[in-house]
Amino acid sequence: MDFPTFLIQLLNSVQYGLLLFMLAAGLTLIFGIMGVVNLAHGSFYMLGAYLAFWLSTLFGSLTLAILVGIALAVLFGLALEWLLFRHFYHRDHLDQVLLTFGLIYIFEELRSILWGDDVHGVTIPEALSASIPLTDNLSYPVYRLFMSAVCIALALGLYWLIAKTRLGMKIRAGAFNRDMTEALGINIKLIHAVVFALGVGLAAVAGMIASPISSVYPNMGSQVLIMCFVVVVIGGIGSVRGALISALLVGLVDTFGKVLLPSVSGMLVYMLMAAVLLWKPEGLFKA
Repeated sequence: MDFPTFLIQLLNSVQYGLLLFMLAAGLTLIFGIMGVVNLAHGSFYMLGAYLAFWLSTLFGSLTLAILVGIALAVLFGLALEWLLFRHFYHRDHLDQVLLTFGLIYIFEELRSILWGDDVHGVTIPEALSASIPLTDNLSYPVYRLFMSAVCIALALGLYWLIAKTRLGMKIRAGAFNRDMTEALGINIKLIHAVVFALGVGLAAVAGMIASPISSVYPNMGSQVLIMCFVVVVIGGIGSVRGALISALLVGLVDTFGKVLLPSVSGMLVYMLMAAVLLWKPEGLFKA
């Protein structure tokens, strides 16, 4: 493998890893703080992709579609938490699994009713449609670099929110000891609503920015859900830092595995997970 090809695969792996982090960060927050096993998390990724398709068609601008889509996704997350999820915080995980598994089918049926079952494309903005030449024959799309930049900015923003703000302090306290946090007078229901809406928003953003390169199609959320759970398990349930490092590791292993070891590439990520769990059963980092 020559250096330009290696560089392209490295950039692809970082971009894929950062995109996985956007998904896994919301999932690990929801599970680590609220104790909810959310199998429907991939549906929020699908929601973001379809919102990008619908709103960009409506407004003629992907940027405006993403901004409006984020607001709609957060409002949807708040409504869903208030209507359903807050009634399952103290229920068994089996009840949560059954609820969220049922939601997958509901969201898929609603998607079919609203947008149909065809595969759709989302146009890359003209300003980001160029490519950076690496050699005479190889180039790298600017839009993929834009995706990585957006994910890095959101990751830094998430770190600042959780580690440096008063709200983040309450979120960390709720993750450490929910009952004690509530006894100290903190509105844990409000914290849960904010965390859930944040998780939905992050997954939707991942779907929106990925839609121009992955297309928009039925059941697209189910395909990323398993990989998302792998990232959460490797990184450590409830750890945002662990989700970031784990997502980058998974991105590297998956991308280079498909290039260097295509015959076993489907196993490599799960072999990585098994190795990490044998070494540290709780994952790389604790919440």
